[in-house]
Amino acid sequence: MQSALSPKRMATSPALPSDLANAIRALAMDAVQKANSGHPGMPMGMAEISEVLWRRFLRHNPANPAWADRDRFVLSNGHGSMLQYALLHLTGYAVSMDDLKSFRQMHSKTPGHPEVGATPGVETTTGPLGQGLANAVGMALAEKLLAAEFNRPGHSVVDHQTYAFVGDGCLMEGISHEACSLAGTLGLGKLIVLYDDNGISIDGKVDGWFRDNTPMRFAAYGWHVIPKVDGHDPKAVEAAIAEARADSSKPTLICCKTVIGKGSPNKQGTDGVHGAALGEAEVLATRDAIGWNHPPFEIPAAVYEAWDQRPRGAELERDWNARFEAYAKAHPDLAKEFRRRMAGQLPPNWGEVAEAAVAKAIEKAETIATRKASQNAIEAIAPHLPGLLGGSADLTWSNLTNWSGSKSVSATQAGNYVHYGVREFGMTAIGNGIALHGGFIPYSGTFLVFSDYARNAVRMAALMKLRNLFVYTHDSIGLGEDGPTHQAVEHVSSLRLIPNLDLWRPCDTTETAVAWAAAIERGDGPSAFALSRQNVPFVKRSPEQVAAIRRGGYVLSEAAGAPKAAIIATGSEVSLALAAQKTLSEAGIPVRVVSMPCTSAFDRQDAAWRAAVLPKGLPRVSVEAGVTDFWRKYVGLEGAAVGVDRFGESAPAGAVYKHFGLDAEHVVAAVKSVA
Repeated sequence: MQSALSPKRMATSPALPSDLANAIRALAMDAVQKANSGHPGMPMGMAEISEVLWRRFLRHNPANPAWADRDRFVLSNGHGSMLQYALLHLTGYAVSMDDLKSFRQMHSKTPGHPEVGATPGVETTTGPLGQGLANAVGMALAEKLLAAEFNRPGHSVVDHQTYAFVGDGCLMEGISHEACSLAGTLGLGKLIVLYDDNGISIDGKVDGWFRDNTPMRFAAYGWHVIPKVDGHDPKAVEAAIAEARADSSKPTLICCKTVIGKGSPNKQGTDGVHGAALGEAEVLATRDAIGWNHPPFEIPAAVYEAWDQRPRGAELERDWNARFEAYAKAHPDLAKEFRRRMAGQLPPNWGEVAEAAVAKAIEKAETIATRKASQNAIEAIAPHLPGLLGGSADLTWSNLTNWSGSKSVSATQAGNYVHYGVREFGMTAIGNGIALHGGFIPYSGTFLVFSDYARNAVRMAALMKLRNLFVYTHDSIGLGEDGPTHQAVEHVSSLRLIPNLDLWRPCDTTETAVAWAAAIERGDGPSAFALSRQNVPFVKRSPEQVAAIRRGGYVLSEAAGAPKAAIIATGSEVSLALAAQKTLSEAGIPVRVVSMPCTSAFDRQDAAWRAAVLPKGLPRVSVEAGVTDFWRKYVGLEGAAVGVDRFGESAPAGAVYKHFGLDAEHVVAAVKSVA
C-alpha cells in the first residue's frame, strides 16, 4: 500500500494556493461519491480555513499523533469528517489514499464520523453536535491547569492551543451555551473556535429557526470575538487566527462567512450539498468549475509537497524534546510526574493507597450515607493521586464531591476542583475532553436523576473508553421530600444499558471504597457511582468477601443450610435483604443474600464464579429501589423482583419506602412466592 506522501512523487513546480484548498474539495467529493454517503458540503466550504490553520498555525507531528505538547484539533461538526481525513492524509498521517477510498466502509480508518482510536490524529469522537466543542473546552482547561502545575520559569513544557471547528448546528445545541459560558468564565485563552457560518442545515436556510446574534452572544460570555471574516480569503483567515493567538486572556470565536459546498456550480449554498453525494454529473461540473483537472483520488506531487507537515512536525517535536530534557535536568521530579500523568499511569504506590482507603472504611465501620462514604474515599485517595480533578454541577455540598484539599479553579487560579455550575451535560462532555487531553482523571457530580441531562456525553465517554468518573447521589426514592421530579427510578437500570459503562451502587462504606478504587484503576472505560442520600448500615465481611466486591456480585451472607432461594440486592436495599434473610431463617427457609454493586463487573466474571454465586435452578428475588424489568436477566420470568415501577412521591424517605412496599416484609413475601 502506498503511503500518504510517496517519495516517488516529486514536485515539478510549486502548487498554486487555490490548488491546496481544492485538493480538500476533490478528496471530499470523491470519497463521498464513492461511498454514495456522507457530507461533502462542509469540507468544501471550510477548505480555505483548513489550509490556513493546518499549514500555517497548527503545531503537530504526523509521525507522532500522541506528542504531548501538540495543538489539539477538534472537528465538532463531525458530519464533515472527510475534511479531517483529507487533512490527515495530505499532511502526512498514516491515513492512505486507500483509506480515503474506504470512507464509511466496515472497519476502515475513515468511519462516517471521526472516532478516536480508529484514525491516527483524531483527538475525539464527534458527530453529536456541540459535544466536540465542549470536549475542546475540556482540553483547553486541561492545558491551562497542567501549564500552571508543571511549567517553571524558563521551562514551558506545556504550551499549546486547542482549535475547534463548529457549525450552525453545534451552536444551536444547548450544550454550546453550557460549555462556552464556562470557558469564558474560566478565561481559557488558548481555545480558538472557528465558526463555519454558512447559514445552511439539513432542513435548509437556518434563518427560519436560528437568528441568534452569535458574536454578541459570545461576547456576553466573555469571549474575544472576531466577526465577519471571509472564510474563503486565506489572508483574512490568517489575520484572524493571528489576532486570536495574540489574546491569551480569553477564548476566541472567529466567525467565518462561508458558502457550503463551495465550488459546486449547481448545489453550493443549498441544503442539497449538506448530506448527500453530489452525483457524478455535478462532481464533473465541480472539477471544471474549480479547475481541478485530475482523476478521482489523484493528488499532484506539487500539492502533496506543499501540504506535507512531517518535516516541520519533526522539527517542532525535536525542539520540544530538547526543552523537556533541559526541564528534566532542572526539575527531575516534576518531569517524572508529568510523564506518568500523560501516560495515564497510576502512581507506583497506588496499590497501597487503594488498600488503605478500603481498610479505613472497614475500621470506621460507620452507618452513613454512601454519598458520605464516597467523600471519605476521595479524602483517602486524593492526597496520593495527583491529577484527580473533581467538580460538581452546583451540588458540591449535596454530592459531597469535595475534600479537605480541594482548591477551586478560576480564571486566575489553578486548582483541582471545578465548579461547573448548573451544566450537567456540559460538565460531562468537558470531563470527556479533560480525559482525552491527558494528565488528569476527571470526576464530577450531580443528582442521579439529572444524569438524563448528561446521558449522551456519558454514552460518548463509554464509546471512547475514557476514564471519566460520574458521582451520582440521591439515587432513589430515598431522596424523600423533593418528590418524583428528583427521585431517580429508572436511572440506575437505564445507565446499566450503556455498553462499557460500569455502574456501581454500593451498599456501605466498604463497597464504596472498593468501587472508587476499581473505577480509578479501570483504564478502558468510564464508571458511575449511584449513591444514597440516606444512611445505610455498615456490613461486616471476611477478607475474602472484601476481595470479592471487585467481582461485582458476591455472596454477602450465606444461608443457614442449603439455600432455598437467593436474594440479590444493591445499595440501600441490601439491608432489607439481610433483614428478610433473618426472618426467613427463623421460619425455616434458609436463603442466600447476594450483593451485586456492579452488574457489568459481575457479568465479566467467568462462568464458574457466576454459577457459584447464583447456582442454576436456585430461585431468585431481586430487591432494588427502582424499575424491575432490568432484573429479569438475573431472576428470570419465574423469579420475583421487588422494586418501584412508577414515579415516586413527595414525603420523608421512610414514608415513601413504606408506601411502595420496600421493606423486609415484602421481600419475605416475594421469597415465599418463589421458594
